[in-house]
Amino acid sequence: MNRFVICLILGATFAAQASAQPKSGEALDQAATAAERDLAASLQDLSQLRDTIKLERLPMSEHLGRAESRLAALKRELDDQTRSQDTKALELGNLQAAMKLRQDETTYVANLLDEFTNGFESSLHVSEFPNYKSAIETAKLARDDEDLSVVEKLSRRVGVLQVALDRLMDLVGGTRFDGQAVDTQGTVAKGGFAMVGPVVMFAATGGAPSGLAIPQAGSALAAVRAIDKLFDAGIARIVATGDGALPLDPSLGGALKDLMHRGSLIGYFKKGGPIMYPLLCVSILAMSVVLERLVFLAREKKSRDPEVVDEILARIQDADVGGAVRAGSKTRDFVARALIYGIQHREKSLTNALIRSAGTEIHRFTRGISILDTCVTMAPLLGLLGTVTGMMGSFGMLGGAELSAPSQITGGIAEALIATAFGLGIAIASLIPMNYLHQQAEKAKHEIEDASTHLEILMKPILDAETAEREARVLAQLAKSAASTKLAVGA
Repeated sequence: MNRFVICLILGATFAAQASAQPKSGEALDQAATAAERDLAASLQDLSQLRDTIKLERLPMSEHLGRAESRLAALKRELDDQTRSQDTKALELGNLQAAMKLRQDETTYVANLLDEFTNGFESSLHVSEFPNYKSAIETAKLARDDEDLSVVEKLSRRVGVLQVALDRLMDLVGGTRFDGQAVDTQGTVAKGGFAMVGPVVMFAATGGAPSGLAIPQAGSALAAVRAIDKLFDAGIARIVATGDGALPLDPSLGGALKDLMHRGSLIGYFKKGGPIMYPLLCVSILAMSVVLERLVFLAREKKSRDPEVVDEILARIQDADVGGAVRAGSKTRDFVARALIYGIQHREKSLTNALIRSAGTEIHRFTRGISILDTCVTMAPLLGLLGTVTGMMGSFGMLGGAELSAPSQITGGIAEALIATAFGLGIAIASLIPMNYLHQQAEKAKHEIEDASTHLEILMKPILDAETAEREARVLAQLAKSAASTKLAVGA
């Protein structure tokens, strides 16, 4: 490479000297030969240098490729490790959150069970407490026992819930159990208890004392209060066998109150006010329309005869118009009737005849639906009117001497709500059959239109032939008239 540069410099020097001071041709040839020789040597060195670089480049490229592959593998491994670490961190976070949630749920359930235990203990009759004392104390001690696991604490608290459910099943229809009670003289007597609703009766083993068992302050035993000696034998029988007549009302008047306030349809109608009579008329009208329409649809369904319709169309396809009319002359099928009417009036206009017959049949299916639609619309409006009048009466009583009549005020509100409920009930009950009737009418319309379109397609060549025949007869009559006129003129 250096020789090449030197040769270039020498060549440039010789060229400059030659341009400045011309020499002889021999000197110039020698200089050119030396320059070419140096140039060839420089080119040879350059070629050797290129070969050396080429030989050294291949191992370096392979080494660089292996290093890059190793680097890529390490990057992928690093990405996998990072992704795995992130996934595990996310899973750990989710597990911690789930654990925290479960701990909160466990604490919440434990608090609920503690509240239930306290409520259950307070709701027990004093005579029942010995039967459930063990379960209640076990649940209370489990709350503060550090030696128990969470599952054991919850299971012991749930035991109170199971005991309460068992007690509830026992109380259905009344229950009996053994125990002790204190009579009026302070004597503790053993016997049995009978619990019917909120009433607890006690009868000693020997028959006395007997009566009502009521709690007493500062004592863990129930006190016995006699009702009457006439009822002692009955109370003893109930406690012993669970059968007999109760000496008092265990519902504390609740049964009588429920019987007095038990509602009936007639009672609600009377409480609804004067607007209930228009609602009654609307309901009767809607029910009458629905029943009549259902009977009509049942009759039409029974009289359907699709085979006659197919026979009519088949005869028309065979150009047997008379046979088609005879086939459908006695049928009660509404589709066949519409087709026969159109065929019989085809000379005027087959399309218009089919439209008229279809309209007549569809009108039979839609008859009464408008009345039912009116009932559906009117019933809620009448109920709203009853609401307004009832509220007007209620607010009109708020003042003056009538302020002390809350039953009349609530009666007006009840009137408003009853009228609204009846109006909505009539509308809802009428809406379903009205939609059904609409659907049946649309179905009948579709059947008639489909059969009419089919008939028009089949009747087109027949109508064309009949039209041509009529035109031929008219032309023949005109020709005959013209011939008669010529004969008369010639005569």
